[in-house]
Amino acid sequence: MRKRFVTNLFFLLALNIVIKSFWILGVDRGVQNAVPASDYGLYFALLNFSFIFNILLDFGLTNYNNRLIAQHPQLLPKYISQLVPIKFAMAIVFTVIVFTVAISLDYDAYALKLLGLLCLSQFFSSFLIYLRSNISGLLLFKTDSLLSVLDRFIVIVLCSILLWSGLLETEFKIEYFIYTQLFAYFISAFVAFVICIKKSGFIKLKWDYPFILKIIKDSYPYATLILLMAFYNKADSVMIERILDDGAIQAGIYASAFRLVDAVNMIAYLFSIILLPLFSRIIQNKEDVKPIIKVSFHLLLMLTVCFVILSQFYGYDLMHLMYNKHIEESSEVFRILSICFIPISMTYIFGTLLTANGSLKYLNIVAGLGMVLNIGINLFLIPKFFALGAAYSSLLAQTITALFQAIIAMKVFKIKFEYLYALRIILFISSLVLSAVILKEITTIWTYNIIITSIVMIILSFVFGIFKIKDVISLLKASK
Repeated sequence: MRKRFVTNLFFLLALNIVIKSFWILGVDRGVQNAVPASDYGLYFALLNFSFIFNILLDFGLTNYNNRLIAQHPQLLPKYISQLVPIKFAMAIVFTVIVFTVAISLDYDAYALKLLGLLCLSQFFSSFLIYLRSNISGLLLFKTDSLLSVLDRFIVIVLCSILLWSGLLETEFKIEYFIYTQLFAYFISAFVAFVICIKKSGFIKLKWDYPFILKIIKDSYPYATLILLMAFYNKADSVMIERILDDGAIQAGIYASAFRLVDAVNMIAYLFSIILLPLFSRIIQNKEDVKPIIKVSFHLLLMLTVCFVILSQFYGYDLMHLMYNKHIEESSEVFRILSICFIPISMTYIFGTLLTANGSLKYLNIVAGLGMVLNIGINLFLIPKFFALGAAYSSLLAQTITALFQAIIAMKVFKIKFEYLYALRIILFISSLVLSAVILKEITTIWTYNIIITSIVMIILSFVFGIFKIKDVISLLKASK
């Protein structure tokens, strides 16, 4: 089982890194370059707007189902019969609430049309994730891994043809991108449904009201946390698009800056996937979590610090490489959003630790604070500084919430703050910044400087004791 787990874990990570990296840096970027900034900005704002309410499509049902099917696979036919009708009922509630709020925000008919398509995509995406919870619950890990990237693969193929084959006689429109995603989610969900039916046999759909109440009771703390986090993580582009006269263009600029941060963030997110079960087991066995925290912190520290420093020095060059419009504005926003990667990475460690400990009350309070801060600061900064104001707001909200999570985790797990250790981290960062400054003075070839700075970062991590081979080996042993 241990060998099977490790093998399938790396298979999942490899698939996601390859496919989703090409999705973010290839197709999604290609679409953004092919359409006007205002069109992509509107799409990006509407996508995030619909995502804010995404928890209404699940409400913790997927996690509940995954755990239950893994423990009792013989219950698959019974629970598919009960949960599929609930998913469709949730879709109706989700759509009604999304459109009610959208109409109150005065979206026009064209925006509502796009929003309707995005709501349908969100439903098929959520339905796919639920169906995958059955497949992974049956320990069909490779099948689940393939399904996890099937939708993106379909979009990559279709959009690559539309964007670069020359077969499309008209200009590429943002609607084409939305339609291809909707088609991909539908096909992927259909394939997953066929697999589930094949494993469960004939099913008869039925409505179980007491069962619904039980799920809501068990899942509402988690659902509340996801909803609050969605507000302060996804509200920026929505508020930019709604507040400003040229909001769609500014949202497009924000999306350009966010794209590379989102790509790097995917790597940090994979840490949380590994850390959650690892922390859960350590806490259950009443072992010391500090060694694992330290190792994961060191690994993410190298990634985040190197990325942030390179973004500050070469933000314009990176935006110029990726995009063909609004490069100056995007690079300014990107430099600020890149710093957000530091508190986001902290959240993936300390927030995951608190989640594994079941400290949802603390997490909900912090997430609520983050939502209020982000919305309040955005209302003040966006009218003055446009997309750049939203970036500053995100940085402040992310930093404060990450610090609170770290403080709470340190208090709950009795982790002492070590001043000498903090000094060593500061010296490591300062040395890396100084190295980057010197390299930029020596040569103007920024691509070489990025490679050399990354190598210098690895060397300095050994010099200051940030990276140790034995720590990585201990992390691998702990995951067995």
